[in-house]
Amino acid sequence: MIISILRTVILYVFIILAIRLMGKRQISDMQPSELVVTLVVSDIASLPMQNTSQPLLSGVIPVLVLVSLEIAASALMMKSRLFRRLICGNPVVVIEDGKLLQKQLKRLRMSAEDLFAQLRQQDIFSIDEVQYCIVETNGSISVLEKPQNRVPTAQDLGVTIDDKKLEAVVVCDGELLDDGLKLCSGSRMQVDNILQENNAKLSEVFILTLDGNGKYNLIAKEVS
Repeated sequence: MIISILRTVILYVFIILAIRLMGKRQISDMQPSELVVTLVVSDIASLPMQNTSQPLLSGVIPVLVLVSLEIAASALMMKSRLFRRLICGNPVVVIEDGKLLQKQLKRLRMSAEDLFAQLRQQDIFSIDEVQYCIVETNGSISVLEKPQNRVPTAQDLGVTIDDKKLEAVVVCDGELLDDGLKLCSGSRMQVDNILQENNAKLSEVFILTLDGNGKYNLIAKEVS
């Protein structure tokens, strides 16, 4: 039993590292090759977990080979447009000027119901509102609405808006986050000044956010 647990922990850590090497993506953003590798890796890794008589390397080595192939394929796709088109395909226009392009949907083997569901997720409930709708290589859609349906921007309205700086969490559960300070170009001195201004200690802070303009939001821990 202990051996099975140790093998599972080792493989779990190894798979996490392997997926990290492949890059950060959500499942919905994966290209076909990435999704295939992820599914095969999970299947291969499960074999040594289920069968303790099987060498651990029989799961590790194939995973290493697959991840290496995926990294090599990704590098090749960056350099070769032809190879990328072969593996990932091309974006396809499925709505043009409010008209549904049925041939393109059939080519993608995508139903109109699926397309309309994705449009509704983007708060679009009629194709008459759409100038262009493109199905991307990962299966998601990009939509350009007709001018009369687009939300007016500050530029359209002739309004000047102050530049908003990036806001980041700099203290979480009483712990100072250096990565958060880097994101918002903040400093430890700023945090100390904020704490002093609010008569608070670092250990008493649940969340503290800070932006590049010096604006902050402090939430103290609840007293239990």
